[in-house]
Amino acid sequence: MKRQIEDIELLAPAGNWVCMKAAVANGADAVYFGVDKFNARVRAKNFTIEDLPEVMSFLHTYGVKGFVTFNILVFEDELEAAKQLVEACMDAGVDALIVQDLGLVKMIRDISPDFPIHGSTQMTITSPEAAEFTKSYDMERIVLGRENNLKHIQRIGEEAKLPMEVFVHGALCVSYSGQCLTSEMWGGRSANRGECAQACRLPYDMMVDGEHQPMGDVTYLLSPKDLAAIEIVPELIAAGVTSFKIEGRLKSPEYVANVVSKYRKAIDRYFKGQNAKPNKHEMRELQQSFSRGFTFGFLKGTNNKQLVEGTFPKSRGVFLGDVKQVTKRGVVCKLEAPLKRGDGIVYDAGDPTKDEEGGRIYDLRVDGVKFEGEAREGQWIEIILGRNDINLQRVHVGERIWKTNDPKLDKTLRETFETEKPYHIFPLEVKVCGKEGEPLTAEFTDIKTKHKVTVQTDRDLEKAIKRPLEDEILQDQLGRMGGTIFYLEKVINHLQGQVIVPIKELNKVRREAVEQLVKSRQKPIIYTKREVDVYADAFMKQKPANQPNLVILCRSLEQVQAVCETHIEWIYADFEFIKQYPAAVESVRKAGKKIALTTPRIHMPGETGYFNHILRLSPDAVLLRNTGAVYDFIKRKEQNPTEVFPQMFGDFSLNMANHKTIALFLNSGLDRCTPSYDLNIQQMMDLLNKTDTSKLEVVIHQHLPMYHTEHCVYCTFLSEGTDYTNCGRPCEEHRVSLRDRIGMSHPVRVDEGCRNTVYNAIEQSGAEYLKHFMKSGVSNFRIEFLEESADKVKEVITLYDKAIKGEISGTEVWRTLKATNQLGVTRGQLTK
Repeated sequence: MKRQIEDIELLAPAGNWVCMKAAVANGADAVYFGVDKFNARVRAKNFTIEDLPEVMSFLHTYGVKGFVTFNILVFEDELEAAKQLVEACMDAGVDALIVQDLGLVKMIRDISPDFPIHGSTQMTITSPEAAEFTKSYDMERIVLGRENNLKHIQRIGEEAKLPMEVFVHGALCVSYSGQCLTSEMWGGRSANRGECAQACRLPYDMMVDGEHQPMGDVTYLLSPKDLAAIEIVPELIAAGVTSFKIEGRLKSPEYVANVVSKYRKAIDRYFKGQNAKPNKHEMRELQQSFSRGFTFGFLKGTNNKQLVEGTFPKSRGVFLGDVKQVTKRGVVCKLEAPLKRGDGIVYDAGDPTKDEEGGRIYDLRVDGVKFEGEAREGQWIEIILGRNDINLQRVHVGERIWKTNDPKLDKTLRETFETEKPYHIFPLEVKVCGKEGEPLTAEFTDIKTKHKVTVQTDRDLEKAIKRPLEDEILQDQLGRMGGTIFYLEKVINHLQGQVIVPIKELNKVRREAVEQLVKSRQKPIIYTKREVDVYADAFMKQKPANQPNLVILCRSLEQVQAVCETHIEWIYADFEFIKQYPAAVESVRKAGKKIALTTPRIHMPGETGYFNHILRLSPDAVLLRNTGAVYDFIKRKEQNPTEVFPQMFGDFSLNMANHKTIALFLNSGLDRCTPSYDLNIQQMMDLLNKTDTSKLEVVIHQHLPMYHTEHCVYCTFLSEGTDYTNCGRPCEEHRVSLRDRIGMSHPVRVDEGCRNTVYNAIEQSGAEYLKHFMKSGVSNFRIEFLEESADKVKEVITLYDKAIKGEISGTEVWRTLKATNQLGVTRGQLTK
């Protein structure tokens, strides 16, 4: 079926009131914004609960939808406050909540069966199976992962048949949304809580097999360019995208105005049958507002070389050219983009961590003669800054020049929303009826919304001696709507006879009708609302006194074989390549122990073959790491109820941070759940006190998996290829780690889907909290190994085994690890 413009939504960000006005003024169909602390951009100014009625009234006045971002994990002690915000959003007529936490989804559905929920990109929905998992909770829309390409998007839409929201412009996270724990690990500022510290934008050294790999000025190995999909708007529409989402709740109102207006034009041109692609001037204006260099991201497929350039982590603006000569007054350059006096520039010396030379252009000269106006692309020009603004001795031939600011463009953009006039006006139709001796009756119809109001004059119509109320007079008097959001498109005159009424009566009718129509637009949507006790479903029974035991996750066959020589009953295999699993299964079976095989952390369309391979090996359990896998395995079990099926354990990456989320997954069919790594010790204890701890597994020792990314550093920096089809598989020959500014080298491992996980260099231990966990009834404790030798594996197991038996304290475990580990040990997020 051919799509119509009404099928497409342009969704804009708003970090504050000015940005919201900029979005509306420039053609957004919907705006998303955060309220207080419950959103993934706590650094934005955001809005308050008290602002909600005014915000929604403003948006609905212009026919724009308002979505509140609730895209973070919710802790136990926040559930009541979360409920209050949900109810406030409902009362204000918010059009939808964008939600990450599945427990919160369940709570919203308990409160209201009809309040719209959109599944946030933080849910890591990247496959039809993951989309299907959401259907039990009647979610109206899913926000796909930024890593999905056009073919994925089309397949998900065709199979899941859910409206899809896709990011089309703005900053790219190097890690899968909802799967980044770097800020959590290093600073207790979780990306799953809206507190991302942007560690991916920092410089790293590439370490290959333990040796530093010189990379020249390429040091920002995890800092992607910015997404700009405006050139493939037609392809996105054809793929079935419902909502075109622009990133940027931390950006300026000028940025919002610029990007929204450009995408508005592209979408409108497409549906008018015109060329939707932007011209060179429009692309430069987009770059000017904010750009780290533009890329299609993953929308046209994986191209690691195009995704990350690695030379700078921040916005540069428009590339002007290279320094060809340094003069006494400035530099000479052959322009690759227009330039004028007053523009801001910076000279790129290749090290953005140091102060860079730059400033505003004071003068432009050609062959020593002052140049007036705007210099054009291809023109040789001498660029002169203010005398005290720059040290020319620090500028060298060959350095790149960037235009970082264009005051004229900013002024033009501000004029779109810094105005007292209405941002948009909408057509009205008026039907006028009446006859002599009766009031004039006018029915006003808001053509866009179909709202109708009927208003009468206070005085009756009289016989006209001259100038009766004919079409021209009615059009003139009723059409005087300047300063309102309406204009009169059509008058239907059904007056009988030659009649008249005082002009002030017509004015009164017009004013009353407009006021009522505006109020009808602003009237909040009414949702069904039920009273809910957020802790009514909490597990309050006596904690079971099960004998605690250790389960061990291994990442090499050597580690598996070492664990097989101990008393440990459960062994998890989490190998880089699934083809290595049979050997692990054989070793564990021979030792008479139980084995769980792990799924990849991400599931893309067409990747259920991984699940088939795992099931063919008949493991005792499967460690499920994404909702696509959860849905697939549960469905298989339901379809084959008589077959022996492995137990299903849900891992940390399912982001279970409260008892509601854990209950949701257990009720879905999982046998055991691992709480989120976002919990500190108090939040963990709060969760344990509300949950059936016999069904939990707590990770007490590991190298925290910080980034999980589609971007492959092996392919990008160790091969000439662009993706797994032509990279030559350097990951099978080398071991890469990323060395940070303090000298820590963080191992990078690949998985079956060629995705990278960057692990923290230092091991994390929760040994000091073991007694608290055991007192709460937790009986399954996981130790995860990464690169440890067989001897080290046995040593660590022995330590923790003694601790859970009460032979040594958790503090003694901690001290021993700290003394024996080369890099020491950390308590990680538990202490934050």
